[in-house]
Amino acid sequence: MVKLTKIYTKTGDAGQTGLGDGSRRPKADLRVEAYGEVDEANAVVGLAAAACQDTDIESRIAAMLIAVQQDLFDVGADLCTPITADEEPGAKLRITPAQTQRLEHEIDQANANLAALTSFVLPGGTELAARLHIARTVTRRAERRVAQLIAAEPDATNAQTMVYLNRLSDLFFVLARIANAGGAGDVLWKPGANR
Repeated sequence: MVKLTKIYTKTGDAGQTGLGDGSRRPKADLRVEAYGEVDEANAVVGLAAAACQDTDIESRIAAMLIAVQQDLFDVGADLCTPITADEEPGAKLRITPAQTQRLEHEIDQANANLAALTSFVLPGGTELAARLHIARTVTRRAERRVAQLIAAEPDATNAQTMVYLNRLSDLFFVLARIANAGGAGDVLWKPGANR
């Protein structure tokens, strides 16, 4: 369990930070960038959750978002602790396929009553939908950074983190459509509309 009694430590003042395994890396290190992007995504998810009203639909969305925030801390902890060759299964907190499968189930349920799309959706609509689109794009950026980390350190990085983030951005897209009156408020892209 994490126990924080002091907020500042001064150990990062020289541009280094500690990983979950106790090793130190530069703050510009790709691994630090990856879990930093995940942390930013988590904060944006918090903004989306704060925009949820007390309706049945938005209360369900808020509950999903809070569960996602818990998972995103798991993703950050996973990325913060490089995998070692001698790591015993279950010894470290790692993202599992079951977490991604939960997202897939939520996507399937949420998308079941939405009309099929004939074009891309412009990000926006209600405040909640707009915040969910921001969460989607920030999560995509985190996914790209994790993909870079996996390419650079494949044996030390859990590939499930990238799979989870990929599916999470899909969930945000579907939830944004629900927040736009079940897709009725979506504005579709019209290619070349302003030529």
